Amino acid sequence: MKQIVQSEIELFSYLLNELQLPRKKIKKLLTEGSIFVNNKKITQYNFKLYPSMEVTISPKKDKLLDIIYEDDYIIVVNKPASLLTIATTKEKEKTLYHYVSTYLKKKHKNSKVFIVHRLDRDTSGVVLFAKDYNVKKIFQDNWSKLVKIRAYQAIIEGHLPKNEGTLINYLCESKTNMVYVSNNKNGKQAITNYKVIKENKKYSLVDINIETGRKNQIRVQFSYINHQIVGDKKYGKITSTDTRLYLHATKLVIFHPILKKELILNSPLPNEFSKLI
Repeated sequence: MKQIVQSEIELFSYLLNELQLPRKKIKKLLTEGSIFVNNKKITQYNFKLYPSMEVTISPKKDKLLDIIYEDDYIIVVNKPASLLTIATTKEKEKTLYHYVSTYLKKKHKNSKVFIVHRLDRDTSGVVLFAKDYNVKKIFQDNWSKLVKIRAYQAIIEGHLPKNEGTLINYLCESKTNMVYVSNNKNGKQAITNYKVIKENKKYSLVDINIETGRKNQIRVQFSYINHQIVGDKKYGKITSTDTRLYLHATKLVIFHPILKKELILNSPLPNEFSKLI
């Protein structure tokens, strides 16, 4: 989690009063060297902060979890590719939900966790969970108001005719769970904004910001215009060199309904993206 300092203040007071972190958690973060100011590790509680400084909180990672942010109400994690967000009839334990639940129960045996939104199994990146049912319900009932940005990056086949634009389609789902574009507007509207940021001979790396959250939305819309996401086994074309789906949820910007502040939750692009593009 990264935050920009707005006024002169000591580090401990900033963490306690501005970010509203518990005292015990602040002590733990400082002791383990998980707090950085302008990318420099800081362990002194009375370190003086000044306007425009950048404070980064990077907790020590659980072996099975890459935790981006955590407080008393929510936990945000970085999901790897090829991992289910929640259980299916065939798989109960090898899921992100199970790993988050196990992590929280180690801290407190009565801890609970609730899924707020999910990513496809093959998509990696930022996923938000709630620690309380009421918090989950607040997010889901006010999703469009509380979620300011849902950003992705993807590597797609070929080159787009325009460097930026918006894809608007109506999506339906077949009995075999395949999502497809409906030409008679009888499905759910999907809106996807994109901008090309890099190209090579075969592929394009695009920034994506979705205005709607339909199932398989990004994958289906880019497949529909014949620029499939590289490695998409469901809607694209596969080659022997494709090791994963090249779609990553890079940023989630939310307004925290309990702490009454905006959070910018980032997940860096995996190394394999840079190697391919």
